[in-house]
Amino acid sequence: MTEPLTLTPERIDDIPLLLAHLARMGLQPLLDEHFSTHGNWVGLSLGWVRVLWLTHILSEGDHRLNHVAPWAKQRLHTLRAGTGRLVHPLDVSDDRLATVLKVLSDDTHWSAFEGALNQHTLRVYALEPACIRLDSTTANGHKSVTEDGLFQCGQSKDHRPDLPQGKVMLSTLDPLGMPVATDVVPGQRADDPLYVPAITRVREGLGQRGLLYVGDGKMAALETRAFLHAGGDYYLCPLSERQLPPTILADYLAPVWAGQQALPVIHRAPPGGTSKLIAEGFERLESVTAEVAGQSHCWRERRLVIRSFELAQAGGRGLRARLAKAQAAVIALNTRGRGQRRYADPSALREAVEAILARYRVHGLLHVRDQEQLWAQPLRRYGGRDATVRLERDVSVTASLDEEAMATAVRQLGWRV
Repeated sequence: MTEPLTLTPERIDDIPLLLAHLARMGLQPLLDEHFSTHGNWVGLSLGWVRVLWLTHILSEGDHRLNHVAPWAKQRLHTLRAGTGRLVHPLDVSDDRLATVLKVLSDDTHWSAFEGALNQHTLRVYALEPACIRLDSTTANGHKSVTEDGLFQCGQSKDHRPDLPQGKVMLSTLDPLGMPVATDVVPGQRADDPLYVPAITRVREGLGQRGLLYVGDGKMAALETRAFLHAGGDYYLCPLSERQLPPTILADYLAPVWAGQQALPVIHRAPPGGTSKLIAEGFERLESVTAEVAGQSHCWRERRLVIRSFELAQAGGRGLRARLAKAQAAVIALNTRGRGQRRYADPSALREAVEAILARYRVHGLLHVRDQEQLWAQPLRRYGGRDATVRLERDVSVTASLDEEAMATAVRQLGWRV
């Protein structure tokens, strides 16, 4: 008797390639080593379940839990051949995936797993880490705010202070962009205290020192810079006004205005393009002292005082636009008509002018003068009221550009340390 031939077609797609890459990374044994499951757990291990789930996410671009089991049911032969395990759709059911998520949410075990994975990945791909970039971002949503919840109201980078948010601090290997450490914290947390824990996790994960850490102005906190120096690493970040007040920057630039400081120029040479002049500047060495873990550390900090030409041009355009708006707003205070407030008191007019100058950040760049006029207004006799004279008062204001102050302000645009 001839047995009937049954054919079961399957879409292979990129599944074998993804499984091979995940196996090369050693993801499954590392997961099983660092995360334990309940004694009643049956079927595929947590590591294999996570590998299949991650394969589904990467292949289908779909993170929904209830779509994984049907996807696996249609590709059982491919998955069994790629993993060498007896895969069953129930191994990746939505309730089991939810259990996996809960197990992976343990911060202590996750940090240990992340460090082990980084060391294995760097070894597999023969990467030579030299530069780490750190930055934070926020993600908001229509969530309920609870006392110990992840979504909290805080300083919004998306200009949505009405929505609660979570905050993510990401450390990536430059220039590959490979995540090395990821910290998820409540949205009301400040950025400054997040850098030291992130740097600590990178050090534990890579097991290397002497790396260059690149960040924004929030990484320039003295405690963070001292922590990096004490650990034998380097840092590159701009100094904010809190770390470098404008008075100190003015002292740095005084020799430039006096013509005593040489300004080497910086060119950018794009591949296959022509060299372009982009900046000029000079260096200063400053002695810095800070305390780390109860010990005092002193080091010489190299400060690059740089003037970006594009930044200076953009700042100049913005400054002139703000000046024009501020001057027009000051002159508009003299307008008389319906719906227009009439200032009869010079002090009230000066307060209105100060508010305009503060709004457009142009203090000291406009010559503002107020004038007061007094005159007698005769009032004729009316009814039982005798003819009399009433003293009238009117105040006005003029605004003109202070050319010298404007030249000084433009000269200082584009400089950063």
